[in-house]
Amino acid sequence: MDLHKVRKSSKEQQRIADLLAMMPAGRLVLDVGARDGYISCLLTSSFEHVVALDLERPQIGHERVTAVAGDVTCLRFPDNSFDTVLCAEVLEHIPSPLLRKACDEIARVARQHVLIGVPYMQDIRVGRTKCCLCAKANPPWGHVNVFDENRLRGLFPRLALERVSFVGKKKSRTNCLSAFLMDLAGNPFGVYDQEERCIFCGAKLEPPAEIGLPQRVLARAAFLIRRVHEPFTSPHPNWLHALFVKHGLAPDDKSRVA
Repeated sequence: MDLHKVRKSSKEQQRIADLLAMMPAGRLVLDVGARDGYISCLLTSSFEHVVALDLERPQIGHERVTAVAGDVTCLRFPDNSFDTVLCAEVLEHIPSPLLRKACDEIARVARQHVLIGVPYMQDIRVGRTKCCLCAKANPPWGHVNVFDENRLRGLFPRLALERVSFVGKKKSRTNCLSAFLMDLAGNPFGVYDQEERCIFCGAKLEPPAEIGLPQRVLARAAFLIRRVHEPFTSPHPNWLHALFVKHGLAPDDKSRVA
């Protein structure tokens, strides 16, 4: 995946602009899942200093951004270390047994606010891939969790939901029969340009070297059935952004919310 190209897309710019508009100003912010540091650098317009965290230490050349390696399920920071914690495009990747722990850690190190960004009601059957090593079906981009407002509230029970924003619009849904047929076909047209590896064995996901006639017939049938189903599918937002605030926050602190 060409992340530089993705950053320039109108959809990505819309997503990032909405996150920044919701971001309260402060002294210190933690950007969980910083990747290339693009958003981390933009956050310097609202914060004196930014800590950019990812599983591997990001390479970021900005004097007010400190890049660190770390795991969101075990953050090595004291309680209430950051005015705000931003976690966008991360929670959908966290294995379900560790999701609650990750959210607890985010809430623990935040002193005032937590801003979460996740795909909204994503149908993770669309764009599935097949691992050539373990032969298991993988969700697109390694997304193993699906979110709506209620699920996010439940993951942060000790925080108050201050503001919610829905960004973008899509109509990307399938149905059980189409998904079943595409799995039988080996998911030859999945999202194979993703950086994420197989969630089961860790192998790099590669498209099939060739697609036989039976697989083509099954995939074609899956596409046709999905097309028949599409007129009955309503469009919905692409992303959900939720700003949480810690209970008992002083009125003066609340007034800082954008």
